[in-house]
Parts: sequence; structure tokens; C-alpha cells
Amino acid sequence: MQYHLFVPQDTTFGEEYRRGWSTNDAMPINVVGVQTSRDHFVVGFDEQSLLARIGEFAHSTLSDEAVRAKWFSGMGSAQYPDGDTRGWKVPEARRKVREDTAWRERAQQCLYRPFDVRPLYYADWMVDWPRTEVMRHMLAGPNLGLASTRSIEIGRGWEHVYCTRQMIQNHAVSLKEGNYLLPLYLYPERQTHGNQHVLQRQSHWPAGPGGRTPNLDPAFVADLEARLGLAFVSDGTGDLAATFGPEDVFHYLYAVLHSPTYRDRYAQFLKTDFPRVPLTSDVGLFRELCRLGAELTALHLLESPALAHPFTSFPVPGSNEVAKGHPKYLAPGEPEPGSGRPLDKGRVYINETQYFQDVPPEAWEFHVGGYQVGEKWLKDRKGRVLTYDDLQHYRKVVLALRETVRLMEEVDAAIPAWPIE
Repeated sequence: MQYHLFVPQDTTFGEEYRRGWSTNDAMPINVVGVQTSRDHFVVGFDEQSLLARIGEFAHSTLSDEAVRAKWFSGMGSAQYPDGDTRGWKVPEARRKVREDTAWRERAQQCLYRPFDVRPLYYADWMVDWPRTEVMRHMLAGPNLGLASTRSIEIGRGWEHVYCTRQMIQNHAVSLKEGNYLLPLYLYPERQTHGNQHVLQRQSHWPAGPGGRTPNLDPAFVADLEARLGLAFVSDGTGDLAATFGPEDVFHYLYAVLHSPTYRDRYAQFLKTDFPRVPLTSDVGLFRELCRLGAELTALHLLESPALAHPFTSFPVPGSNEVAKGHPKYLAPGEPEPGSGRPLDKGRVYINETQYFQDVPPEAWEFHVGGYQVGEKWLKDRKGRVLTYDDLQHYRKVVLALRETVRLMEEVDAAIPAWPIE
């Protein structure tokens, strides 16, 4: 692909960067995230309140005008006011929900923002761009997906990668760019022939649980096999002594994409297309990066055993409401409100009196894509009362962010020299 760039470029490492595999080529089945055109209505903070809203929306006792006034006033364009779009109209959507006997089963978990999985009312008559051709693979069975962007706007630099077990919303890792989901596994499509359900599958690979196969290009896998001298197994992980599997590949990619040196060295090129990842012929390095990538993945999915005992506390009782003008971060050494004494640990205030204690600066400042994660999660809950589960979740996020910083340094330390060979 040829790019026409209108500003000077540092191309020092261009040739070695282009020797890497594009994630888009390595994992060829991918698509941009779900675009609802009405997030405020079809995305909730919990399934119960989301379904209650959809039920009220469809209920025949409310007029179309009342529905528009309650949920869509001022949300449309000049041509299509009050929530309507060219392909979506309130009366038609209400009718379809009422006629849908399975309407209560439409809430599906979706990665909305980093560390922020929310229920989405996932029906093609409520969501403008459901991207079912790829998102169905995240709903059909256990899966793992890479969320990233094809390019980035000029800003802090490339930090645009995350992992998920759910489908993603179009701005899950960055607000300014379209966000892509690259699923690791593909599930066969279920088709009906007469009274029988038949699974349709076409793949280079043997089928694993549920008929799934890896979304990995055969030439990419063959390249890795030749470099490493290991055999590929088509599901799960290998033993990394004689074999490697799809999840090892995912973890290797995830580790490299979190290398600070990788991000700095190839900064110019990461702006313009899907990231390209260098492959190694060093089995020991591959094995170590798989280990570190697996730890990063478990942290970001909040599945790591290391998150069982978060160090951040929430010591002051109160309303638990995230107040206007919050969250606010006070770093170690800044004066404590009221006493003026220098703080020995960082705090994140959610209102004038309540705070998360012992939030390290590196955790507070950590970004995924365009989002400062520790701030964004709380900012999106402004005006809401945090539940016990919310408080526990945020404490785990802080620990996960601190550990991510540490592991990124370990990734760099594990790579003996650049370029990776």
C-alpha cells in the first residue's frame, strides 16, 4: 500500500518495520466495532435497568410522542428530528420489540470502554451497524479478541490496543478513530435445512470445541513454524517446547504491542495502518513474550489471580456518588484537603469527601488509546452512586494498571535487541 504523506516523516526504521506481519493480515477476519447511533438508549450499566427501559419503550400505553420526548428529544438531525435516522424510526422499532417474543434475551455484553463491559441491546432493529458477520463469533462460544485501530490521529502516540472476550463498540479503545475487532476464533455458522440445524464451516484448520477454528492466516502460521521449529496446534495453547497454539500467538502479539520500545521505535508507521509485529526465531524469547502477554491479557480481562487482593482502599463512608467536577486526582506530596498535610499516597476523589486511597501516579496516568483509563471509568459514571461491585471493580482496575506498567517494562527487558530477530 502506498501512502501520500504531506508532512516530513522519519523513515529510519521503515524497512525493518515492514518486515513484520500486519495484524490485519495475520488475523484476516475482522471488522469495525458495533455502531448503535443511540448508545444512550441501547447501552446500559446493568442488564436489569436496560431491559426495563426497552420494555417501557415498547409498551403500548406510551404514545410515540411521549417516547420521543422521554428518550430522544434533541437527539436527531434537522432532517430526522427526535431520534429518527434514515433507516430507523421510533414507531417501527417499537413495533418490532413488541412482536419479538425473545426481546428479553437481546441484552449482550459488549466492551464499551477499557475495563468497562456493559450490556448492549443487540438487535438489528435497534442498532444501526451490528457487524454480525464478525461479532457473532464472540457470541457463539468462548473467544478472545484483539481490539485496535487502523490508524491514529496525532496525539500522545500509539497506545491503541486492548483485549476482550466480548464484542466491541466502535470506540472501545479510542474515541477519534474507528476501532476494529480481530477475533481469535471463528465459529461455524448454524443453518437450518428442513427441521435440522447444520453447522457450516470452511477452514484450513481442524475444528476445536464448538467447531471453532483459529482466525490465523496459514502463511503467517507457517512463517512462525519455520522460524521457531515448533508445530502449530489449532486450538488453545501448546507446550512451547514442541508446539504452540492460537492463544500463544495472541499472547506473543499482545506482548510486543505493549513494548514501550516498539511503540517509540515505530511511532511514525503506527499512525497510518494496522500495527505490524515482528516475528522471532528465538524460541526462548517467544516463550517469554507468550508468558508476559498472557499475564497482560489476564489483567486486562480482569481474570488474573493477582487481582484477588487489590491494595487500593475506599476508606470514607458517604453517598458514594460521583459528583460534578470529579473525579479529581491528588498525587503524593500534594496537600490534603482540610489539613494541608502532604499526602504520602495518591488519591482519587469521587466527591468532596470520599476517595480511593493509594492510587499510584503511573496507574492514574495510564492511557489505552485516547482514554485515560482511571479517569474515564469514573467520569462516565458522573451523577451515579457507585455500588459495592463498582468499588471493587475500580480497585481491581487500579491494580491492573499498575501491573501493566510493570509488565510493559518486563517486555522491553526480555527483548535483547531491536529489531527482533
